Amino acid sequence: MADLSDLSELSGEPLSAEQIRGILAQIDLDVANLLRDGKLAALKYAVRGGAGVSADRAQNLKMLLAARRDYERLLWEAEQQEQPGWIVSQAK
Repeated sequence: MADLSDLSELSGEPLSAEQIRGILAQIDLDVANLLRDGKLAALKYAVRGGAGVSADRAQNLKMLLAARRDYERLLWEAEQQEQPGWIVSQAK
């Protein structure tokens, strides 16, 4: 698939709370595997270049934890939108 030159062709719906929970579960799995060994993780934690340079695992852990915080915030927002509105009245 070719790279996009702009975002005009993209469309979609906001993520549901269930979808966000799935993303959080994947991040948790990646963090656990990165801390264990890094070999079983779904993400590739080492990027080999011409000089044999690889990515810093500690930096990858920081990025995963930052992404987790962002998705936790999105989950909270999605759950708030799914809650029914309450009508508060006062008896006379």
